[in-house]
Amino acid sequence: MTSLLSRPSSWVPMLVLVLLATVPFVAQATGQQFYVAFFARIIIYAIAACALNIALGYGGLVSFGHSLFLGLGAYAVGLSSFHEIGSGWVHLALCLAVCALVALVTGAISLRTSGIAFIMITLAFAQMGYFLFVSLKNYGGDDGMSIALTSRFGPVDLSSANHVYICAFIVLVLSIWWLARLRVAPFGMVIRGAKQNARRVNAAGVPVVRYQLLAYVMSGMLCGVAGLLLANLNAFASPSTMAWAVSGELIVIVVIGGLGTVFGPLMGAIVFLGLEEILKGFTDHWMVIFGPLIVIVALLGKSGIIGLLQRFDARSKPAALTTGSAAVKGAA
Repeated sequence: MTSLLSRPSSWVPMLVLVLLATVPFVAQATGQQFYVAFFARIIIYAIAACALNIALGYGGLVSFGHSLFLGLGAYAVGLSSFHEIGSGWVHLALCLAVCALVALVTGAISLRTSGIAFIMITLAFAQMGYFLFVSLKNYGGDDGMSIALTSRFGPVDLSSANHVYICAFIVLVLSIWWLARLRVAPFGMVIRGAKQNARRVNAAGVPVVRYQLLAYVMSGMLCGVAGLLLANLNAFASPSTMAWAVSGELIVIVVIGGLGTVFGPLMGAIVFLGLEEILKGFTDHWMVIFGPLIVIVALLGKSGIIGLLQRFDARSKPAALTTGSAAVKGAA
């Protein structure tokens, strides 16, 4: 317990999770339901950032196409609702199947390249998805489509912002737990090693591309789940979800929070969307202030916000060692 308390990089994110768990109760007590929807959006973007963190943070795959999976997850709900299918299990199955298939195909093609070429190909696939759904006039086209039948999982209907919040929070906690396990698992070690030096990992007899492709597919599927939750929260699905700017926002969130860190996506989403909301309340030209602030936050720590908190970890270690030494001397 003492070790945990002496590490801000551990207890600060845990405290944030505890505070997020209290949001629906505080909102109900104060009559401010807006905060449920606002923090639900933060949690959903944190889930999408967790998904991107698998590919980008662990695998070093700079994907500018993850907005495609976010949009596919949203349209899994929208198209099903249009055809009068309200079962959440069908929505989820369709979301996971389509995102897995699309990620498998686009990932297999994209991974034939690297660097700037990989970025541009993933961006191209996202734009293809965007223009595809813009062209579907029967489903709203560029205007998007309203969702009349939200996802129902038995007695749980995601037409309620509170239900979406609870489901999103559970998915976020499970995603963070999964990221922590994946980081130290053999699979995670392989893709993290490939990020540092793919040739050496290949020389050890490990098929790096297969591991990277699997990581990309898992990343796309989790991002699709975030899109499903976002569609239920907004009761709306739009091609704008697939715009390249959304992919850019997810990358910024991951970088701000800390590339390859377990809690980085959560912290990045809170800072990114929190600053955006605060600045919008002060001026219509909020982006002029927002840009430099994001740069400053990103530069504060080597690994974003988590890197900054880890600096305090390092400062607390000498004090802990000194205290330990004094205790040993006193016992002697």
